[in-house]
Amino acid sequence: MNEQRPHIIHALIPVGVLVALLSFNVIFVFGDDALAGSNQMILLISAAVAGAIAWANGTSWETLIHRVGQNIADTTPSLLILLLIGSLAGTWMISGIVPAMISYGLQLLHASYFLPATAVICAIVSLATGSSWSTVATVGIALLGIGQALGMNEAMVGGAIISGAYFGDKLSPLSDTTNLAPAMAGTDLFTHIRYMLYTTIPSMLLALVAYAAMGWFIEIPETALNASEITSEIAQLFNISPWLFLVPIAVLGMIIKRVPAVPALFIGTLLGALAAVVFQVNLLQGMAAEEGAMDMYRLIMNAMTVDVQIPATHPILADLLSTGGLSGMLSTIWLIVCAMVFGGVMEAAGYLQLLAEALIRGVKSVLGLVSSTVGTCIMLNLTASDQYLAIVVPGKMYAPIYKQRGLKPEVLSRTLEDSGTVTSVLIPWNTCGATQAGILGVATWAYAPFAIFNWLSPLMSLVFAGLNIRIRKTETA
Repeated sequence: MNEQRPHIIHALIPVGVLVALLSFNVIFVFGDDALAGSNQMILLISAAVAGAIAWANGTSWETLIHRVGQNIADTTPSLLILLLIGSLAGTWMISGIVPAMISYGLQLLHASYFLPATAVICAIVSLATGSSWSTVATVGIALLGIGQALGMNEAMVGGAIISGAYFGDKLSPLSDTTNLAPAMAGTDLFTHIRYMLYTTIPSMLLALVAYAAMGWFIEIPETALNASEITSEIAQLFNISPWLFLVPIAVLGMIIKRVPAVPALFIGTLLGALAAVVFQVNLLQGMAAEEGAMDMYRLIMNAMTVDVQIPATHPILADLLSTGGLSGMLSTIWLIVCAMVFGGVMEAAGYLQLLAEALIRGVKSVLGLVSSTVGTCIMLNLTASDQYLAIVVPGKMYAPIYKQRGLKPEVLSRTLEDSGTVTSVLIPWNTCGATQAGILGVATWAYAPFAIFNWLSPLMSLVFAGLNIRIRKTETA
């Protein structure tokens, strides 16, 4: 077949189908349950529409399926991390690690300042580890449990967790995206980090003010557990000890030392299983059908792979002390694979590049250029469903244009992070949005309005560009 250059209409049709059907699914039919399967099918239908148009224009089936295969292959580390996070959550629950975090946290935190404290705690951990995913999967899960026990809206808590985790991820020299953005733009890492402070710090301060204001006006429902009730029942169920924190400290230490996430999380899962045997023998014996080593082994393996339900009497606490293990992550993995199919077809057909080029036309001012970069990053997060593509593709496209306009490369690298990195988690079918929703058990649509830092960041980039604040130019400009 003779391949023809695609038209912008060809690229817009599958995007329009995707947005229309997803909106219909969420608003009129399934609501938060849309991620259970219907959105995955919408992604495949949209991929089929894009593929049919591309095939009619001469793109071969082999080209399309090869790109799809590459996209799915590129997500393999992320899929392994997801599986291990599910397994780690199971062993950290049955070992008492997460319950200990909840118990001690309830003694220190109060609903009036819980949201800003949550954002700050997650920011510190993420800054130290360079990983928003690891932060959400460890302290994030515990903080969500504390918030639920305090009777707080889980979407608000999820938004505060996401804001803090992505603030730290964005500024940490250990973060992959923080290293990727300056590499694409043509500047060095620490110049990039220092320059990001101008937009990142104000965005986070505004988010913290908003969280503090929310805390003052939160009404605690009558069904919420008070701190003494929940800590008392946790103490009855588990042997709570500060020694349990050696396991998360070990995992965070490995991540700080740049041990890859997959082996670090795997070791954390095994350490959690060991901690269950050492600290929670009475719990395991009580949950086992028979008091034997084989039954305790079965309980720990089920916690890793299928589910764990700690026999708490209060319904809210019973919900807090349950998790799905490996199987709990499968729906998220399914969503990511389907998103990669859509992104692969769109990329193979040349539609992503075409949409990005369309955003550049007619751009003359600094505000227009920054706006086009922000729009391109968000568009790629929506269509390619991957934050790395949302940094790499615009970085390659805009680097020569920023240079021609006399702008230093750190202006581009900051804009890539302000829009590409932090907005990925706000999109349900993006790998980041799907992952964090799966880890927290809170729908992306639910926590997104409360992830205040994440949607303030691209707006702050536009404000600085519009007011010409800290826009660095080359000496020849």
